[in-house]
Amino acid sequence: MAAALTRRVSGLLRPLSASLCARTPKVCQLSSSIQPSLLFSSATAAVRAPLWAAVCQTSRYNILQRVSALIPTVTQQPTRSLTYYSLKKGKRKSVKSVTERFMRLHCGLWIRRKAGYKKKLWKKKPARRKRLREHVFCNKTQSKLFDKMTTSFWKRRNWYVNDPYLKYHDRVNL
Repeated sequence: MAAALTRRVSGLLRPLSASLCARTPKVCQLSSSIQPSLLFSSATAAVRAPLWAAVCQTSRYNILQRVSALIPTVTQQPTRSLTYYSLKKGKRKSVKSVTERFMRLHCGLWIRRKAGYKKKLWKKKPARRKRLREHVFCNKTQSKLFDKMTTSFWKRRNWYVNDPYLKYHDRVNL
């Protein structure tokens, strides 16, 4: 019973300790002059010393850093993980996820499969499954981005036997 109470009290006082010491040096001096026996009851005697040390010695966090730990998606910027200079040869590297998910046609367009084309097919109707098996062209912005994320190796022309995309490699009637 006493251990559960000490956990609750320490959990409640931890955010308060960070805000107490983050304000000003005068508040920290004031909090250091308060008697520890006045702050804690006899039930929390086991955590007096470590918690009191945490109250006065916590580093000064501003409010943005404390909130950003709770909401990581707000502060994290999206990254492409593009390597400009590799460690071995010093060359630019392609992003693997682009080369695995998309295919570049020789005319410069990129094609992809529809999202969810292999997810939970047992609950989808046959017409929807057929639609999901189709390939879709990426738009101009995406195509330019994928060209930046890949090397010249992926932009060259390949001749395959019985290539199903042969009629799509060259754009006509433009």
